[in-house]
Amino acid sequence: MRTHRLISRFSLLLALLLAAFQVQAAFDHRHAAWDALLKKHVVLISNGNASQVDYAGFKAERAALKAYLDSLSAVAETDYRRWNKNQQLAFLINAYNAFTVELILSRYPDLKSIKDLGSLVQSPWKNRFFTLLGQERSLDDVEHGMIRAPGAFDEPRIHAAVNCASVGCPMLRDEAFAADRLDGQLEDNMRRFLADRDRNRFDAASRTLSVSKIFDWYQGDFEKGHQGFNSLDATFARYADALGDTPQAQGAIRKGGLKIRYLDYDWALNAVRNR
Repeated sequence: MRTHRLISRFSLLLALLLAAFQVQAAFDHRHAAWDALLKKHVVLISNGNASQVDYAGFKAERAALKAYLDSLSAVAETDYRRWNKNQQLAFLINAYNAFTVELILSRYPDLKSIKDLGSLVQSPWKNRFFTLLGQERSLDDVEHGMIRAPGAFDEPRIHAAVNCASVGCPMLRDEAFAADRLDGQLEDNMRRFLADRDRNRFDAASRTLSVSKIFDWYQGDFEKGHQGFNSLDATFARYADALGDTPQAQGAIRKGGLKIRYLDYDWALNAVRNR
């Protein structure tokens, strides 16, 4: 009888462990569904350093987008906590970008900017319109409360990865972020962003770097020493080959001590033109 009881308890424990493993394994860390949508509906421009979004195409496949969003919302916090840091960060970046597309689709094509979805009392980024890890969340909750939370990831390059559906924002990547190549994807997005002359450029004659307002808003994130970023000068020096168009310009950027000017941010919708 005692042996039978032990076997039963062991069988129950094994079943529970197997069930937990299956729940965890059920989530697709390749984000294949989102990846397929991005490949179809994101158009690279500016030599691949920026992108436009075919929101009409996304709208035609809104059921597929919703299925992916539902898969994100179905993840329990207990399962999320078991994932490694890259899996968690890729999950949150993809969630931010995918729910941003969904937010745009809630009124598209009758809007010119994501700001049109806000009001005098609430910005669109504070609207809690989706569920993530068991709680109602806003885009700000994901970016500032989860991704940028002190000690969570400490990754300044996320500012070139999360996309606010605006022309001034770093490009929406034409593939999903995935844990097994996340570092390379973040590095690639930073280089593409800084190589886009509409948003970042160097004038050798005036020794002036004209850069995105993002580096003004989030300067602190690039000064804390995380991932080797400890100042804006060091950040720009690290990507001098992307910022400078000539060896002389790149050398000046690496040397530092340049004047910094922050460009006006373009909040126009990052939609494809002439479609």
